[in-house]
Amino acid sequence: MPPCAGEVLERALKEQPTREALVAIDRRFTYEQLDEEIERAAAAIGALGIGAGDVVAVSLPNASDVVVTFHALMRLGAVWLGVNRNLAPPEMRYVLNDAGAQLMLAGADVAGALARSPVPADPTVVVVSGAGEVDWRERLWGHPGSYRRIRRDPTDLAAIAYTSGTTGRPKGVLHSHRNVLLPGAVLVAARRFGPELRKGDCAALTILNMQVTSTLLVAQAGGTQIVMDRADPPAVARWIRSEKVNAFFGVPTLLQGLARSDQLAPEDLASLSDVWTGGTFLPALTRAEFETRFGRRPHATYGLSEVPTIATMEDRDEAPCDGSSGTALPHLAVEVRDDDGRVLAARRVGTITVRAADSGPWAGLYSPMLGYLGNEVATADALRDGTLVTGDVGFLDDSGRLFVTDRRNALILRGGANVYPAEVERVLLLVPGVKGAAVVGVADDRLGHRVAAAVELDPDARVDEATLAEFCAGELARYKIPDLWAFAELPRNSMGKVVRDQVEGWFRSP
Repeated sequence: MPPCAGEVLERALKEQPTREALVAIDRRFTYEQLDEEIERAAAAIGALGIGAGDVVAVSLPNASDVVVTFHALMRLGAVWLGVNRNLAPPEMRYVLNDAGAQLMLAGADVAGALARSPVPADPTVVVVSGAGEVDWRERLWGHPGSYRRIRRDPTDLAAIAYTSGTTGRPKGVLHSHRNVLLPGAVLVAARRFGPELRKGDCAALTILNMQVTSTLLVAQAGGTQIVMDRADPPAVARWIRSEKVNAFFGVPTLLQGLARSDQLAPEDLASLSDVWTGGTFLPALTRAEFETRFGRRPHATYGLSEVPTIATMEDRDEAPCDGSSGTALPHLAVEVRDDDGRVLAARRVGTITVRAADSGPWAGLYSPMLGYLGNEVATADALRDGTLVTGDVGFLDDSGRLFVTDRRNALILRGGANVYPAEVERVLLLVPGVKGAAVVGVADDRLGHRVAAAVELDPDARVDEATLAEFCAGELARYKIPDLWAFAELPRNSMGKVVRDQVEGWFRSP
């Protein structure tokens, strides 16, 4: 494993410079071509005044630039901040300001949305893809490799990943170079990946977890990264078929869509040999449908941004077990603890925790996240003596397989995307006339959960579903907007807290 992410391509460049490294909708690169493009990008970004430790926000579509930019920032010693392109401008601004981003590299759509309502605190925004791309290409070719590459220490800050929190505002998870490199190195060894790897991913590469398990993993295997520009089943199948993808990650709803699509043939996915899924519970029916149709078994995972990414995974050779998220990756010890921090025996339900493995070739290498940006209280609550307390609830069986029984507090997992009720409630309470709000998840066969909102109004308020939905659309990403509504006095306990079990009952089918 290299000491820092800026050196992740060095082995492949030395051993196989002409092997294909990256395939995207716009361009293809060998390792030596990718290296040249990264050098130009690093020089161009450096010319904008970016250096070691500077935070750079990136909000780009799934194409070659999002990968090139990640590598370029690592070589500059800068800090990567991926910004979800689906966020509303107020959500983006909170992340940008909280992280102290000095520069934002964005697509024309994102740049335009921010420009329509600029505020003094906005960072410099440079258009990298879409309208204005010609100017970016001129910047690249105007700076042919003239920059100073910075070698960072393994414990230096490499990236910030924002994860939603129970306070209604997302928290910035801080990760070192070792943090972002280690999962890829472990997975390359555990899954027996090598230069023949052709890993396809359709999830947004603005997500740090995807850079970890795609960009950095593939580079350490010396394989080929396939960046898919769309996530609908027919398009994903075309990518897999045409590029002979042999490893692929998809959320359960996508796997279900692939299995049930009448536009696909079983041979469309014939090149696959390793299929991963995660982000939400994998229904036994979805697993069975996918395996029956394509002859390929999906492997369940459990992970979170604070690890970062995957903590447990089903082994390629083990028999499937419904409800299991697999066993801990070899660099980790995943345990279940009681409220006093004591490790529980097998099949006892408690809080899931993650720490470094005690034995094996990867023992002692893992260290948890560096903390939550500017939030010492949340950091102390999550990190205890080198152990990450996830807040998720579950148990381990006698074989060490993890079963997650409840996700963090009231987390809603909608189609693989995380929706924290407090985020949505915070926005609803900004609407004049709204006295109280409680947001819950409602089970859905296709999405996993739907977002439901119970709203308590002031006596004279004139507010309806359309008003609330329209307001939310200006403040929240589309997937966070409730699609089920109820208007009533909220049930509260003696402490004044909403009794969520009762609210959830309002939305259950009779």
